[in-house]
Amino acid sequence: MRQAISAHDEKDPRGLDIQLQLQRESFSLDVSLQLPAQGISVLFGASGSGKTTLLRSVAGLEPQARGSVRVGHEVWQSDADGLCLPTHRRAVGYVFQEASLFEHLDVQRNLMFGLQRSAAPRDQGVLTDAIELLGIASLLRRPVGELSGGERQRVAIARALATRPTLLLLDEPLAALDPARKHEVMPWLERLRDELQLPMLYVTHSVEEMTRLGDYLVVLEHGRVKCSGPVADTLSSLDTPWVEPQEQGVLLDGCLIERDAQWHLARVAFQGGHLWIRDSGAAVGTPVRLRVLARDVSLTTQEPAHTSIQNHFQAWIEADQPDAHPSQRVVRLRVGTKGANPAAGPVVLARITQRAWSQLGLAGGQSVWVQVKSVALVG
Repeated sequence: MRQAISAHDEKDPRGLDIQLQLQRESFSLDVSLQLPAQGISVLFGASGSGKTTLLRSVAGLEPQARGSVRVGHEVWQSDADGLCLPTHRRAVGYVFQEASLFEHLDVQRNLMFGLQRSAAPRDQGVLTDAIELLGIASLLRRPVGELSGGERQRVAIARALATRPTLLLLDEPLAALDPARKHEVMPWLERLRDELQLPMLYVTHSVEEMTRLGDYLVVLEHGRVKCSGPVADTLSSLDTPWVEPQEQGVLLDGCLIERDAQWHLARVAFQGGHLWIRDSGAAVGTPVRLRVLARDVSLTTQEPAHTSIQNHFQAWIEADQPDAHPSQRVVRLRVGTKGANPAAGPVVLARITQRAWSQLGLAGGQSVWVQVKSVALVG
């Protein structure tokens, strides 16, 4: 089962501490990060924001990078102490956009190459675990040239895990795959996240990958950290200019509590409410992650009745601000009724018109009903 990552303690010695600077003629990287000890930390941003440069610097592939890198209790770089381990001495597994496998070897021998780089090269157990975790036992005798793109990436990840890394780096591992192959690999990445007590840095500019896979989010812009924090908390901010307006929304963690076979729907409970979604076949009791976009949320001052919108619950207005376009307003709502513990419930965002805001007489602190027109199951 997935192990929840609690609010991150910046002084946690088990996590990652990254302080790196890299100056080039046309680019400057300057980051200071404390990241969780397990789960997927997503490095998110537009092309050229410094995501891959940061990943390469952590791996020791950018010799001009200055600063310090600590992974748990292992110090890989400390300029103050005159220490900078070369890449081959850093316990890092690296997965690239293109699965860089040896074409002249079959899958089994590609994996054995990874095992030979392990700190314990005779330990077949780690390779066996990686094969089972990625579901590639049936591929072992296959030539690399006969693998699909998704299969190649699963083999590449297994080979990286066979090195017994203390940190796994994934540089846009789905970018070279078509949509069908992406959705083939995504569940295996979720399994890695949920079953391995291993920190992972995952580079992407895909909102879908970030929301489905990420536990912690680092947004980079021009080589600097624009914001960072748990994914759900960061996405629930009113100010997310690094996300396209139509993609702005929140994540809700819940549990599937009911399936309605007649209407092919499933009911997911979360703190303060529940939502009906399309039945994906998941069993009752399954923990799920839902994504609710601000554009799919409307507000009313009275409990909805006689409406086709089936999902609604109470909330109160915690904050609001004008949107980029003068006709729109973004509203941050806290699920539940305002009481002794006003920050107890999760957050949803709504994008409504300024005209609706005015005509409904909405204001901060006011209780309203939230109507959700659409919700997506993302994990």
